[in-house]
Amino acid sequence: MSPTPDSPPACAACALRRYAEKKPNSLWARLWRWHTGWCPGWRRYQAWLAQQEK
Repeated sequence: MSPTPDSPPACAACALRRYAEKKPNSLWARLWRWHTGWCPGWRRYQAWLAQQEK
């Protein structure tokens, strides 16, 4: 089952992303920032956020 275009991507509820935002100097936050550099899901999440602002 694929998500609908209006549903939030998995990054919206990701525990690692939330932890990285709470503790930006942690090892997990550095891992998260590295991960977002190549993750296609992160790009979809960013596009989804931009669409929500319109």
